[in-house]
Amino acid sequence: MLARNWRCSDGEVDLIVAAPGVVVFCEVKARRTAGFGGPEAAVDWRKQRRLRRLAARWLAEHRPGAVDVRFDVVAVVGAKLEVIIGAF
Repeated sequence: MLARNWRCSDGEVDLIVAAPGVVVFCEVKARRTAGFGGPEAAVDWRKQRRLRRLAARWLAEHRPGAVDVRFDVVAVVGAKLEVIIGAF
């Protein structure tokens, strides 16, 4: 894990993790139930755009070198956790 709840003046990224050759920016969404839809539905195009902008800022500040970038969504409903790899 590179960062948890990384903040800057533009917003916050829940998790930033690294795997060999890749930096992963994770958005975590939780709901008690899925009665009104899954938590992943809250990651709409506006949230995706904001996360891309935050990722670009983090990469510019930390300069991890030549890496791929991936955006994952972690959806939590009650006690069930689902990781959507490469969500957008």
